[in-house]
Amino acid sequence: MKPSIFVFGSNLAGRHGKGAALHARQHHGAVYGKGIGLQGTSYAIPTKDADINTLPLDQIRQHIDDFKAFAASRPDLSFQVTAIGCGLAGYTAADIAPMFRGAPVNCTFPEAFGPYL
Repeated sequence: MKPSIFVFGSNLAGRHGKGAALHARQHHGAVYGKGIGLQGTSYAIPTKDADINTLPLDQIRQHIDDFKAFAASRPDLSFQVTAIGCGLAGYTAADIAPMFRGAPVNCTFPEAFGPYL
């Protein structure tokens, strides 16, 4: 069984204080102050800027593309993607999920993303 990585929405300042980010800090080794990338058994995808303002979709897409490339480079890991951007950032699954199309097979997604993948 591959080690599982918890993929969560973060902010660029790495203030993992609420929602899935707090869960990642408390249970998956997310590092306070680090807003992007692999941290312990978690991976941060920014959906908010350093001032905790929601990022535009085109910027989130760039971070998701970086994540997909990383996940493809690590077939030894499995990635449990949460509904990033659909909580505190205020987007919907219809806004975010299509950005994950073409993700490698070692990624799993929340049920709400299914219709859009």
